[in-house]
Amino acid sequence: MNFQQLRAVREAVRRRFNLTDVATVLHTSQPGVSRQIRELEDELGLEIFVRVGKRLTGLTPAGEHVVPWVEKLLLDADNLHRASEDFLKGDSGTLSIAATHSQARYALPSAVHDFLSTHPQVQFQLHQGSPTQVAQMLQSGEADIGIASHELAEHPDLVALPCYRWTHSIIVPPGHALLDGPLTLQRLAEHPLITYEHGFTGRSSIDTAFARAGLSPQVALTAMDADVIKTYVGLGVGVGVIAAIAFDEQRDAPLVALDARQLFPINTTSVAVRRGGLLRRYAYDFIQTFASHLTRDVVSAAQAAPADVTQAPL
Repeated sequence: MNFQQLRAVREAVRRRFNLTDVATVLHTSQPGVSRQIRELEDELGLEIFVRVGKRLTGLTPAGEHVVPWVEKLLLDADNLHRASEDFLKGDSGTLSIAATHSQARYALPSAVHDFLSTHPQVQFQLHQGSPTQVAQMLQSGEADIGIASHELAEHPDLVALPCYRWTHSIIVPPGHALLDGPLTLQRLAEHPLITYEHGFTGRSSIDTAFARAGLSPQVALTAMDADVIKTYVGLGVGVGVIAAIAFDEQRDAPLVALDARQLFPINTTSVAVRRGGLLRRYAYDFIQTFASHLTRDVVSAAQAAPADVTQAPL
């Protein structure tokens, strides 16, 4: 038994049994992946995967039983490496953060600045993606820490800890009709909207609010980036709906922001890490820099807790 065999099994499950994708991730060939899996099955004396011809189509009952142990062995190996690096290298190393664009652009800069001023020997890597991609980067080990407002808590192999709450704002040009009178969903639905793509920055809560009110707004344009949304608002394409944190009165003048907390549900941003994992000391320091209530003891306790233990709300 070796780690390459274990990784082949783990990635086969993660890549939905597509051995071409597994080979790409592991930088090997498809026949090589098949051989590694077969060798492990032969050593264990059982079949982990259901096969149709040469294709893997699912897990056998035996596979359902042993795959969690494969995951645990690989996680423990990663933890061993991190513990050794902590002892040998101290505060020197690489910290990889995966975050959505809104978090990377508006929420993280001050925390990154403060962290790097006290940890000058840490090389900081910042990856951006959708909440789904952030979760995948955490699960694969590409990222040490994930920061997003949705989806992270839905994965049992991750633990998501609430950091802060945020609301949406409506962005309009000067003199816009929405500046006169109370702001309601009905009045908002009368104008073309510019907002986030599905899966980004609270878009689901925006859609839900309109649906509950029986309204079908016209969405003229969608984007991942609030700066792009504001650009098109300034061109008169429509009314913007963005995260309130993404608007700065001086920087974004002459656009005007209207508080929309009464229209859409409040959202929560979370920090996520792998359940059962171990982080370098400086990674725990960064989490506390970003969210002061998330001390190392709090995060470590959450990592060690079973998946069915609900984390305390913010």
